[in-house]
Amino acid sequence: MPRRSTVDYALRKRALLADVRSGRTSLAEVCDATPYLTQAARHHGEETDETCPVCSRRRLTRVNYVYGEALGTVAGQAKRQAELTRMDAMQDEFAVYAVEVCRSCGWNHLATSYVLGAVPEPGRARRGTRRRTARD
Repeated sequence: MPRRSTVDYALRKRALLADVRSGRTSLAEVCDATPYLTQAARHHGEETDETCPVCSRRRLTRVNYVYGEALGTVAGQAKRQAELTRMDAMQDEFAVYAVEVCRSCGWNHLATSYVLGAVPEPGRARRGTRRRTARD
């Protein structure tokens, strides 16, 4: 599953953690996972090998959110890696935002974003959509 337009937010994460350690940013500002995100982590997330950088009590959980014009009602939903693989093979281009969450302290941070799905071709109709004809 080749990822395109990948953005890694590791530098932003390091800077934020440095601000927390120095006291410039409070724990309340970075350990603020919403109940929706916590539930998504519990039901749709996948545990990583990385321990929480804030509390060190638990491994981080990665939650992947999908967005794209062709996704319809699926846009904004959390998906597991296996679901992303299926979607990559069947969908037009869509964006994935991977958020890391600590289910213990509430730390959360956007880890990466990337694009999956069929590469758009000029003049090609989208998958799952019908071109309009003169009779329409």
